[in-house]
Amino acid sequence: MTRAAATVETAEHRLRAARRAGARTLRAAAWLTAVAAVTTTLAQTPAPPRFDLEELGIADLQQRMQSGRETARSIAEKYLARIEAIDRGGPALHSVLEVNPEALAIADRLDAERRSGRVRGPLHGIPVLLKDNIATADRMMTTAGSLALAGVKPPADAFVAARLREAGAVILGKTNLSEWANFRSTHASSGWSGRGGQTKNPYALDRNPSGSSSGSGAAIAANLAAVAVGTETDGSIVSPSMNNGLVGIKPTLGLVSRTGIVPIAHSQDTAGPMTRTVADAAALLAAIAGADPSDRATTVRRADAAREPAVADYARALDMNGLKGARIGVVRNRLFGYSVGADRIADAAVAEMKKQGAVIIDPANIPTLGKFGDSEFDVLLYEFKADLKTYLTWLGPAAPVHSLKDVIAFNDAHAREEMPYFGQEIMTMAEKKGPLTTPAYLTALAKNHRLSRELGIDLVMNRHRLDALVAPTGGPAWTTDLVNGDPSAANADAPSTVTSVAGYPHITVPAGFFRGLPVGLSFFGRAWSEPTLIKLAYAYEQATKHRRPPAFAPSADTSPAADAAPRAR
Repeated sequence: MTRAAATVETAEHRLRAARRAGARTLRAAAWLTAVAAVTTTLAQTPAPPRFDLEELGIADLQQRMQSGRETARSIAEKYLARIEAIDRGGPALHSVLEVNPEALAIADRLDAERRSGRVRGPLHGIPVLLKDNIATADRMMTTAGSLALAGVKPPADAFVAARLREAGAVILGKTNLSEWANFRSTHASSGWSGRGGQTKNPYALDRNPSGSSSGSGAAIAANLAAVAVGTETDGSIVSPSMNNGLVGIKPTLGLVSRTGIVPIAHSQDTAGPMTRTVADAAALLAAIAGADPSDRATTVRRADAAREPAVADYARALDMNGLKGARIGVVRNRLFGYSVGADRIADAAVAEMKKQGAVIIDPANIPTLGKFGDSEFDVLLYEFKADLKTYLTWLGPAAPVHSLKDVIAFNDAHAREEMPYFGQEIMTMAEKKGPLTTPAYLTALAKNHRLSRELGIDLVMNRHRLDALVAPTGGPAWTTDLVNGDPSAANADAPSTVTSVAGYPHITVPAGFFRGLPVGLSFFGRAWSEPTLIKLAYAYEQATKHRRPPAFAPSADTSPAADAAPRAR
């Protein structure tokens, strides 16, 4: 769900490390040497196998089922074979922890419903992957990547999983993640878990997929399922979506229930879609959103949400002309200047939106950025200790761990399996925190909300009468490093911090490539503005169509041609 702090003093930097690691300017001689080496290596890389369902979206798969060309079972079988070929064999992405042994039986039942004339909706028969912190009360495990929860069966489906089953989705399997949603160590490698090992980025196998929804990002980029659900506390939907060339939506806090999801912090946690297109993200969001009596945030709406229905028909927002007349502000302070490639791509995106009829306000800076990173981390520490205990209690007495203290002790007792590369410094910091009635916690939480909302996003949007704000989602993927963990040298902010702290919506869309690595553009704005953001993101996506599938290259392509326009397919 988030990236953790490098040290207590630089907490805000480590939380954003997976978004801010960006391109470095290469010296001329080194650049020429790298080009020669990488070109030779790439030439030796076999082409990825052809896949009949490659890049097909929800509507495409529905059309195939309606025509009789495919069934839910045949589609599930093809994706399962793809997982075996690409994730287990071939480049061995390690993005899927386990497949659902009941997937084909579920598909058969949905096919029978279709034959009887019952189609539940857009997701009927569509294979979905879930991040392995989203509980399912079936034959799969829900572990948050930790061996401490191996073999534990949750007492019920997470609300999100139940919604997907009701919508007719085929839950195909569970995806790998940064263990405990990357809230364990100050030196973690995103995408690594004790249960699943290190997930690879399918665009360059030595690069990081970002965390903590790393497996969901890599799997959907590699066409291992139609769509996936990730979770975010700060950046862990949008960052892996960007690093893997996907669309990711981090919803407004309270639009999607957190019941049955292994937590970090209730003031920022949410699940959301990770897909190859905006249309698929809209369909998936509509399926998982909804009021849940067990999650008060989904039933007590803010006053500014009154105009929005409890569950919107997000498909109605898919307007190819959605940018025309829209007022869009470019947030340049602290969100530009950390990656030459990302800045260049974002500037090109702004020019394209202006060409499509948008009114661009540049800059539209948020004055409070950078002023709540340390207090954000402090809030997360307090809430993690309390919220994790609540979740572990929900699992019941059969669970081997019942508190954060128990998890820490488990890791110490199984250090060889759980801590071969990095420790659990964040967990020990959280264990020292007091209850959620502690004045320091309450003060930090109120400060964060004030600076990110009324003095942050709301202020700049009201000042300029904006429909949305935009900025680069982050820099291109960094090289995976199990010795040092994720890099933290660049002290960059990213849109995910202010949106996560505020609890406001955030969408990332593919915007181009730098050195062959995907870069995304972020659209974000007021609470409950998902329909507006989807409209703008869809119009931009349709005007540019930057998404292209990965080639499973061994490393980044540093040749000048790597930054050219997307190849026709």
